[in-house]
Amino acid sequence: MRRVLLAMSGGVDSSTAAVILKDQGYDVVGCTMQLWDYRRNPQKDGKPQFGRCCSLDDVYDARRVAEKLGFPYYVINLQEQFERTVIEPFITDYLEGKTPIPCTRCNTFLKFDQLLVFARKIGIDQVATGHYARVSRQPGQDYVLMKSRHPSKDQSYYLFELTQEQLASIQFPVGGYEKSKVREIASSSGLGTAEKEESQEICFVPDGNYGRFIERHAGEVNKNLLPILEKSAQPGPILFKDGAPMGTHTGVYKFTVGQRRGLGIAHSRPLYVLRLNVQQNTVTVGYREDLYSQGLTADRVNWVSGSVPEDPVKARVRIRSRHQEAPATITLNRSNGSGWQARVLFDAPQMSVTPGQAAVFYQGERVLGGGWITGRI
Repeated sequence: MRRVLLAMSGGVDSSTAAVILKDQGYDVVGCTMQLWDYRRNPQKDGKPQFGRCCSLDDVYDARRVAEKLGFPYYVINLQEQFERTVIEPFITDYLEGKTPIPCTRCNTFLKFDQLLVFARKIGIDQVATGHYARVSRQPGQDYVLMKSRHPSKDQSYYLFELTQEQLASIQFPVGGYEKSKVREIASSSGLGTAEKEESQEICFVPDGNYGRFIERHAGEVNKNLLPILEKSAQPGPILFKDGAPMGTHTGVYKFTVGQRRGLGIAHSRPLYVLRLNVQQNTVTVGYREDLYSQGLTADRVNWVSGSVPEDPVKARVRIRSRHQEAPATITLNRSNGSGWQARVLFDAPQMSVTPGQAAVFYQGERVLGGGWITGRI
């Protein structure tokens, strides 16, 4: 019987994935990654705050599903790796004026790296998750990462850094289903997670206050970040797009491009963050129309499709997880030591191109690859 290690979050998607895999004849082994010690979070009513993902309740829910469906279940402690590969870069990026995507790094370095290592240690060569995405392959050809059949739930954006070797060992059982069908399968199987709410926030910042999280944990994860934090926390000017002073900020890392709320500025029109300059300690604001860019630059481009397309590339590009892909022309450059770089020119200007986010390239339902946004054009 074929064996598969199923990553279980305690939610309905990974629970339903277990049902589908069992129905397909797999010998399922479940596991949950213990990534974050929630005792490190701010307390509310004398208790630490938990996110809707990876909490003790989620572990309990995942274990109950495994017991009901009759397969073994493990909890794997990956807190040290999570802090090194996700938390520290998350804090560093904010201190550098970027807006990171920790979920992508978690997928790249933990779910589809460390879990594969664990799987192989116990004699399993396949890992499955509850992601809304698909993997396909024609005989003798490369593996292809594809969008979910449920467009509004598609998570392929977060998976662009995967390799051909990883795609060969991954399954996404719910990727071909609508969310309503996933819940229906869970309900008909008698799973208590059938109507469980979805996780929306970043799991290790349940209150959504990134600035407070950075201040609380920067020194814990790397003491070398403390002087950078101290410098970044110095008050500085909020400037209008023409350079006129508008107010004062208390830390560039507390802002992100496109932000409208929490600026503390009274103005006749809504203002948005346009740029962050860590070196000059400035936050520049302007109007909504000022957020539009004709293009972007990206580095560390990964071709998850397995082959580098012919330059220039015509594709649709997604610049945020919920961004509607926009047609664009991509030109490529390979610089010494830093891998592929891309210059993306959109057919029509796009809003809020944000350094630190990903630009992911699609042709139809197929994911070609993607890179990390370094600037706007």
